[in-house]
Amino acid sequence: MKRSATLEFLGSGTSTGVPVAGCSCEVCRSSDPHDKRLRASALVRHGNRCLVIDTGPEFRIQCLRTGLMRLDAVLYTHDHADHMNGLDDIRAYSFFKGRRLPVWGSAGTLAAIRRRFHYIWDAKQFGGGLPDIKLHRVNGPFSVIGLKVVPIPIKHGKMDILGYRIGDMAYMTDISALPAASLPLLENLNAMVISCVRFGHHRTHLNIAGAMRLHLRVRPKQTLLTHLSHYLSHKELIAALPTDICPIYDCMRIDIRL
Repeated sequence: MKRSATLEFLGSGTSTGVPVAGCSCEVCRSSDPHDKRLRASALVRHGNRCLVIDTGPEFRIQCLRTGLMRLDAVLYTHDHADHMNGLDDIRAYSFFKGRRLPVWGSAGTLAAIRRRFHYIWDAKQFGGGLPDIKLHRVNGPFSVIGLKVVPIPIKHGKMDILGYRIGDMAYMTDISALPAASLPLLENLNAMVISCVRFGHHRTHLNIAGAMRLHLRVRPKQTLLTHLSHYLSHKELIAALPTDICPIYDCMRIDIRL
């Protein structure tokens, strides 16, 4: 198995996406393709195997856009709609591969899947088919598609959610605070991916100042900002941020050293 992997940002937007429906602000009207943001999701490729982190409402569109032909696992950070509501679209991949697709998440996230997608388990008719999935509770490091995955407990407002470390990359969307106990899990990072929604204060996400403070606390080689709102233009962020902190954009790829 290859000793490197790649991460592709399937989406870089906040819960509304950008442009926001019904909004005519400057960023929503922007012609810059970097300002067109589907809901936040990420694809990790390792050899010929693939996993995704979160399946938002545009997951099918994201898969078609990147040409994803197989899917071997799904990791969930938490159960909010913009990170989970595309779950049903993974059924096509379980049809093609003819086996139960492993889905990983916290106990609370798995409980939410069973509630909101209850028809997977208690369907009275099958119609167009059902996702063929197997739920796995995250309670420590685990291996999937030949990769070691380390869960990182983080705060999303008052919620306890998960980020994930793979090799020298940590993906921590929707973070508002990093518990002190999680700091040792982030040593020697090349890339730290964190959410950042605007310049001003936000109750459940980092803002620009908070992202910069976390960058200095963790000291990765580079911090990448995702889950971006229509209050932030790509061009404005590039001009305002130091070179080791930068916004990502849909379809951007980075290498992961294992």
